[in-house]
Parts: sequence; structure tokens; C-alpha cells
Amino acid sequence: MDQLLIVNGTISNTETLFQADIAIREGIIVEIGKLNIEDFSGYEVIDAKGKYIFPGGIDPHVHLQLPTPAGPSCDDFETGSKAAISGGTTFLIDFVTPSRGESLMKALAFRLKESNKCLIDYTLHVGITWFDETVPEQMEWCVNEVGIKSFKVYLAYKGSIGIEYDELEQVMKTAASLGALVLVHCEEGDIILRNQKRFISEGKTQPLYHVLSRPAETESESVRKVLDLCRKTACKTYIVHTSTAKSIELIRAAKLEGLPVFCETCPQYLLLNESEYSKPLPESLKYVISPPLRSKADQQALWMALADGTVDVISTDHCPFNTFGQKNVGINDFSKIPNGAGGIEHRLALLFTYGVLTQKISLQQFVGLTSTNAAHIFGLYPQKGVVEVGSDADLVIWNTGTKSVISLKSQLQHCDSNIYENMKTQGEAEFVLYKGKILFGV
Repeated sequence: MDQLLIVNGTISNTETLFQADIAIREGIIVEIGKLNIEDFSGYEVIDAKGKYIFPGGIDPHVHLQLPTPAGPSCDDFETGSKAAISGGTTFLIDFVTPSRGESLMKALAFRLKESNKCLIDYTLHVGITWFDETVPEQMEWCVNEVGIKSFKVYLAYKGSIGIEYDELEQVMKTAASLGALVLVHCEEGDIILRNQKRFISEGKTQPLYHVLSRPAETESESVRKVLDLCRKTACKTYIVHTSTAKSIELIRAAKLEGLPVFCETCPQYLLLNESEYSKPLPESLKYVISPPLRSKADQQALWMALADGTVDVISTDHCPFNTFGQKNVGINDFSKIPNGAGGIEHRLALLFTYGVLTQKISLQQFVGLTSTNAAHIFGLYPQKGVVEVGSDADLVIWNTGTKSVISLKSQLQHCDSNIYENMKTQGEAEFVLYKGKILFGV
């Protein structure tokens, strides 16, 4: 149906909350206001009385079909986007992850073939997983010829995809000259590697030593160095999956200083903590993610940072692996456990339940954190990330009263475990529209 009318809903953008009707034609919002149904003959009508209408969620950090030594992450672009839609997300940003020495162009071309099964709009960040004098020219090609707006670097994972700080500085200088953004995974890779080798040599092999090998300062010290490079290069810098109170403190100060820095965190760092690593095997395997789950004090600092605007975006870092056949390859060596967990379909429900309903954040902040802020940062606004005339009709009609329990049995993501298993949620997407088409309806 190319024509749709949503009546009686309450529209929430980041600055406004108001009751209005929405007319959609050919995938675009064409009118908002008190509309007369009789003027819209031939339109399909959805009555959203008592429901909120948000812009479709934007998740700018997902890893679908990510290649690893333990096999690819469980969700491909089709299953992952299905799960995203069911939870109210209508736009994804995934990654190109070149192997060492592989040209960015070749890796991008291959990834575009893999990703074309995606059921919603998406784009890609290009990973810089190695560096030589040819990389700046390749980055320029990505921006000018393909329209890539962002690059990703890892300071962890030394020996595979991690790079050095002096290489990062060159990447940031190049990106700044191209007007591109650099996303940084901030962890001190060399220290982590030393810690891992020491623990393994001492026979300390369980998942608990994953978190002990990556203490909070391995993240915050890396954040401090990256902020220094941001100051030096004036490169727009986006710190991914921030997990510690100290990192937040540093980022808050950098923002007050006026540095072009953005901060992201994920539901797992807000809702789960390091006690999960003390669970017996194989249960504890599923929580091995990087950076690891932190303390309750870190959680509190993150919630405060959502409320005061230090955190710009809630993503998922969705990267699930099966416990049996993938995660359990590291059952006797935590350093071999593939890092990652799923969450693409639960992001909005978790943040609504544990953020909005507990009054830690407002409804408008929720919309900013799950959609609008990412749309601004990644150059998608106002086509995406807002409910207004002229924008794409990517919309979520949200029922605030529905209560659910997250369960392996009902999840859409393709994985044999769920880090949020048995968590209660209230509120869910009743309808999800993508360019005016109903992709999901309860």
C-alpha cells in the first residue's frame, strides 16, 4: 500500500511530544496535523490511539555475518535485519573489516555483496585494520567515489585487526581532511595481550579472566590517548561501546572543551555487570564481549551520562555467537572465545523499560539516543531520525502497556543463547513501518 494514514497517535521527537495524525504517500511523510479521514480516500488507516509514534530506530554499530576464526557471527543481513525490524529498528550501520593488507576497495566490494540481503536501509563503516602509505589514498577513494562517511579502528586485537596509536593519528588526519568521522574501539591492546598470556600460563583460563585481563583502566587510558589525538587532529571522533565511569568523565570534559567527540554505549553495559563472569561454564561463555561487562558503579555513571547528554547514542554492537560450536572453542582458554553477543531486537524495549519507565531518561531523550542523534552524527538527518513532513516514513508505533519476558524461544536473532534471557520488558513495537510499508505488525 503506497498510501497510509496513522490517526490519533502521540508523536515523540527529541524536542516535542504532541498528538497528531500522519499521512504517508510513496514512502514519505506528506502531512502531519489534525487530518480529516474523509480527505484521504483510498488510504489504509491505522488507529494509534494511546500509542506513541517514534522515528524508526537507527543502530549504528552491528556486526552481521562477521568473519572470525570460530566462524561468522550467527546472524546474516537477512536474519539480523528481521530481528532489528521486530524491535523497532529500521536503519543499520555495519562494517567492512579488511584482512591485513587487503585493499579497502576489494573488502568493500565483497561486503556490499554480502550485505545486499538486508531488508532495510543500511550503510557501512570501513575498517582500517592495517596501515601503510597507500591507505590515505584508499580512504579518499572510499569517501569521494563511494560516499563512505566513517571509518573504524581497533586499538585492541593486536596481531589481527588492531592498529597502533601513531597509525591512528595518520588515519584521523586523513579523515579530518576528508570531513569523515573515525569510530574508535578504545582498549590498550598490548596490555590486554600481556595479561591474557600471563593468566593462561598460570592456568587461569575461565571467562572470569576475560574481564580481569581487561580492567577498566585499559579502556579509560586508551580513551584519554584518543581524545589527545582528537585535540591534535580536529578529527570528528566517535568512541564506541563506552563502558567505564572514568571514560565517561574524560569524554564529558572533552565535550565541555569543545572537542568534536561523540560517545556511544550499549544496553549490556547499562543492565548487566561483571558478576555474570562468575556463573558456571558454559553459561558464563555468552557474556564474553569486549569491552567486558563492568561494575555497578560504572553502570550508574553511564545512566547519569545518558541523562546529561554525555552519551549520544545507544547501539547494540550486535555480534552473536553460538555457545555450542563457537563460544565453547575457548572453554579451556578464555582468549579464544569469540567476543560478542546479540541484542539487535531488544534495544528499544530495554531502554524504554529500564530508562524511560524508571525516569532515568525522558521519552524525548530515548528518541534521541535510539534514533535522532545517530541520524545527525552519520549524515542521515532529516531523511531519517525524525517524524516530520518530508522525512522517510520509517516509524514505530509503540504500545507502552505490553509486558514481555525476553526468551531464547521467542527471539528472532539466530543464536542458541541470549544475554538478556528472562529479563522483563514493558512496551513494544506494535507496528514498524519502513518507507511507509508495514514490515512488522503485532
